[in-house]
Amino acid sequence: MRTVAVLDYGAGNVRSAVRAVAAAGAEVTLTADRDVINDSDGLLVPGVGAFSAVMAGLDNVGGVDLIRARHEQGRPLLGICVGLQVFFSRGEEHGVKTDGIGLWPGAVTGLEAPVIPHMGWSKVSAPADSAMFAGVGDERFYFVHSYAATEPPPNATVTTARHGSDFIAAVEDGTTWAAQFHPEKSAEAGARLLRNWLASFAADSSPDGGFVSTSDSGSIGSTPTDPLSS
Repeated sequence: MRTVAVLDYGAGNVRSAVRAVAAAGAEVTLTADRDVINDSDGLLVPGVGAFSAVMAGLDNVGGVDLIRARHEQGRPLLGICVGLQVFFSRGEEHGVKTDGIGLWPGAVTGLEAPVIPHMGWSKVSAPADSAMFAGVGDERFYFVHSYAATEPPPNATVTTARHGSDFIAAVEDGTTWAAQFHPEKSAEAGARLLRNWLASFAADSSPDGGFVSTSDSGSIGSTPTDPLSS
């Protein structure tokens, strides 16, 4: 069975992501343990709230170096919501600029839309050759955010969505994938996307659901309400 580490850096609202990846067919561990992460087939980086708070949490557990190393090594990596945003060079929130992990150039800035936050179900525009959205069809995904990236990473497959103006909804850069929306809250479309991610890095798939565990670093915890700024 494929193994996935969900990076535990103090982010809230991770229970649904852990269980969704397990249901997609992986053994999932919520952890910040470097050895466990390095031994896992895939690494998922969740993220809710402020860009600066997510970066601070990642710094506290050595997550920035782990993510950069995994990207450079070409090992499977998935960022969700602010987990996508911090893959870019910087975030700009309320006039404050915060350095990101820098896997991709560009800034995450406020959405240009009459209604903020963008919260709810929206369609995306995925390229025909997208592996992430293979078999998904004309479905909607669940978004909760006030900030977004608009500069496509070079040589990546980029999916867009629109709320007031176009923004990046998902990125496929080799084995590094990321989604601005929440696949774990996007019903069958999100479940299919997670299965596509698992299928992209492991051939020994299991038709059954996965197994959820936690490391000594902490337990899964409860799921808070949706954030209004991310």
